[in-house]
Amino acid sequence: MKPSERLDATFAALADPTRRAILARLALGEASVAELAAPFDMSQPAISKHLKVLEQAGLISRGQDAQRRPRKIEGGPMQEAVAWLEEYRQFWERRYEALDTLLGQLQAKPPKSKRKRH
Repeated sequence: MKPSERLDATFAALADPTRRAILARLALGEASVAELAAPFDMSQPAISKHLKVLEQAGLISRGQDAQRRPRKIEGGPMQEAVAWLEEYRQFWERRYEALDTLLGQLQAKPPKSKRKRH
């Protein structure tokens, strides 16, 4: 998958509040599908669809623990998204600093007189 496709998949997965809630739960530690489904008013197959989207985006992975297949959070795609966002945060920070400088210069100049001298 190309970097731009990974980023698209990450943001698409993060666009859904259920998937963000699942990631928040997995940030606390591994969990089974049943454990992840418990707080939601939806079927286990619906939760499984959300998990599939998260897995395809690389945000979670599936482990194997005897009969259990716990999911765990993966940091790589999120780090890529944060790095992408950071570039734009820095861009806008530079723009705001330039605007602050310009405003400071404009405020420091004495106002021009509007009266005509005779």
